[in-house]
Amino acid sequence: MNILNLIRWKNLLMIAFVQLLIKYALFQPFIDQTELTITLNGFGFGLLVIATLCIAAAGNIINDIYDVETDLVNRPSDVIIGVKIPEKTAYALFIVLNVIGVLIGFYLSHLVGRSGFFAIFVIISALLYIYASYLKQMLLVGNILISVLVGMSILIVGVFELMPVITDQNQATQLTFFKILFDYALFAFLINLVREIIKDLEDVDGDYKSGMSTLPIVIGRDRASKVAFVVSLLPIFGSLYYVASYLLKYELFIGYFFVLIVVPLIYIALKTFHAKTKKHYHHISNMLKLVMLFGMLSLLLYPIVLK
Repeated sequence: MNILNLIRWKNLLMIAFVQLLIKYALFQPFIDQTELTITLNGFGFGLLVIATLCIAAAGNIINDIYDVETDLVNRPSDVIIGVKIPEKTAYALFIVLNVIGVLIGFYLSHLVGRSGFFAIFVIISALLYIYASYLKQMLLVGNILISVLVGMSILIVGVFELMPVITDQNQATQLTFFKILFDYALFAFLINLVREIIKDLEDVDGDYKSGMSTLPIVIGRDRASKVAFVVSLLPIFGSLYYVASYLLKYELFIGYFFVLIVVPLIYIALKTFHAKTKKHYHHISNMLKLVMLFGMLSLLLYPIVLK
């Protein structure tokens, strides 16, 4: 159980769940109805999920290794490295998971006939290490990078499923579905960016003692809360624009987005504007997780509404 907590198994399940939704809710139902063509069979897609999870798990481990000092202040009861699992064991697990993820990525890239795609896994693995060891301490850089990588966990499905089989005949269809993925990846990026700033506000005491230069430390908690409020408005306007532009004639989509995404995001924005305590920020962080989940679950509506 300690190892499961170390690799953040709940977050990994979320990644796997979203990738499965993309394949079986967004892609699979439209193969016979449109010119949509996908590359991976069940085995190949399983490998993509495993590679993604291995590299993400390794990133969580190295992040915990570098965060021990901070976590001892912010959440001492949750510290795993050096308390429940030796640091050497954690490093070994980090290396093993990275090697497995990158090797599967190498095989998968050759399986789809695009050997250059292998670089994606290497770059993501390297960026997660650089984030944990260096970039996390820099003003907003780490927040933006980790949010980009969250979005990339969505886009990578399109990269491997859609891009290798693009032809002149199906190009428009393939790009349409890739555009849908991009919009969802952008939504995930924005939600995660807000959550990263909120987490910095929640963890400001430990981060300060560790010498980090997060937004609340550099500009103060009150100003950082206002920045988080402004950023939290972006997914609200983005969701409204997305529905107005593409889904306005589908009542089910309108109701779903309004009740489960837009209204909770407005609530989060208002809470963020007035938040003062660690408890407030923790509540907002959990609400953002919930909105992210509901946002991804909306993929289930496409085969119902667009059949």
